[in-house]
Amino acid sequence: MKIHLRYFASLREALGLDQEALDLPQQIVTLADLRQHLIARGGVWAEALADGKILRCAINHEMVDSNARLVDKAEIAFFPPVTGG
Repeated sequence: MKIHLRYFASLREALGLDQEALDLPQQIVTLADLRQHLIARGGVWAEALADGKILRCAINHEMVDSNARLVDKAEIAFFPPVTGG
């Protein structure tokens, strides 16, 4: 499965990139699987995407939770919660 990842705000700054394309192994089927796959890269990836970090996620511009299933050629966005005032 091929996907396109986008990273926003402080997450983009921590990782040093705003987007990338990935060809995922077959066992990566949910957003939670994807997050663990990225964490396994180690270093800044493990820190920025750690399980304790609150992140918002969207698949094809629709907000989803970690159980959402991935689809081929999807755009997946990760971003920190936004505050305003």
